[in-house]
Amino acid sequence: MDELKNIIAENIQLLRRDAGMTQASLAEKLNYTDKAVSKWERGESVPDVAVLRDIAELFGVTVDYLLHREHERKAEIIPIHSKKRRVSNHASITCMSIILVWLLATFAFVLIDIITPGITTHWLAFVYAVPMSMIVWLIFNSIWFCRRRNFLIISLLMWTVLASVYLTLLPFNANLWQIFGLGIPGQAIIFLWSRLRSASPKEDE
Repeated sequence: MDELKNIIAENIQLLRRDAGMTQASLAEKLNYTDKAVSKWERGESVPDVAVLRDIAELFGVTVDYLLHREHERKAEIIPIHSKKRRVSNHASITCMSIILVWLLATFAFVLIDIITPGITTHWLAFVYAVPMSMIVWLIFNSIWFCRRRNFLIISLLMWTVLASVYLTLLPFNANLWQIFGLGIPGQAIIFLWSRLRSASPKEDE
């Protein structure tokens, strides 16, 4: 059993280092603490089967790979490159989706300007493109990236929505700056939510 612990410890440590990840970043992706990852890499404890599966999926290897010391060099290199390529593709898709939001905003700006040239508030199309971009970013970040970053994105979304509403009412001589006061309790709720979630990572005992 001690031999198996050492094998798993070595494999996790090698895969993590080859991926350029710290113990803290690996722990964050697995929803564990860096203390737990440190124990795994020192061979003091072994992740359960579900966590081994998650580790294998994260690095693009099989669970069987984690249980054996001898690997072909090719098998060690390809998963890391595959992982980096997948992350790069996800980032590109996210950026293209956000750019699409701004393309639609530009189209709406031009269309309104052509159809109703007397309207002077068509620039609001770009204003509302900002919170829409936050929504797109939030969706893709929840699917592919670090979910803890969602707290930052949600904060930006809230403030940009408030700013959009304020700027929408401003041309009608409605200077409702008080609307930003709603952001204070909103930000407090988001902060408390982040603290609640940060207490959820598990730790091996």
